[in-house]
Amino acid sequence: MQRPPRIGVTGGIGSGKSTVVEMFACRGAAVIDSDAIARELTAANGSAIGAIRAAFGAQVLDEHGALDRARMRSLVFSDPVERARLEAILHPRIRDRCLELARQREATAPLLIFDVPLLVEAVQVRQALGLDRVLVVDCPPALQLAHARSRGTMPEEQIRAVIATQARRWQRLDIADDVVVNAGSLDALRVRVDQLWSHYLPGEAV
Repeated sequence: MQRPPRIGVTGGIGSGKSTVVEMFACRGAAVIDSDAIARELTAANGSAIGAIRAAFGAQVLDEHGALDRARMRSLVFSDPVERARLEAILHPRIRDRCLELARQREATAPLLIFDVPLLVEAVQVRQALGLDRVLVVDCPPALQLAHARSRGTMPEEQIRAVIATQARRWQRLDIADDVVVNAGSLDALRVRVDQLWSHYLPGEAV
């Protein structure tokens, strides 16, 4: 039995990646969300907590024993060495969980969407997923900042710090097989997702 196409979707903070992924999900795609997996791994009693405690100490955990994401974010954004240490713990575990979920869902889903914000940076994860296509959600920098700011979850200084640690725009575009330019309306975004759905699944109704 032929497996469904595997599409890796990536984009910087505020690019609209989550909106595009949700549009694919509404059309019937199975979404494997690497951020959700990272939260699962770093929750209290998550499988990565022991290694994180050993590497960084208990000060990066909250009162429940889960990763204190704000504290860890401030640590790794200011120190590439610390960020690499964290990635060495999380990326192999995220990869393995992504593949486990893919095996579970490919029997019933027409399309697998791997939502991976760090698809450029996590080269080994990207290679291991067996992706058929990489879809980059692209957004002009000014709009990207405005979108991220409109969420109200981070101050602008922190948003800029996140952008500074992520892959450059040209690096994401360099690995892209397909691009969604998120610079217009939601309707325009839906039209582009419909086009890609038909491209990934020829003969399938949108």
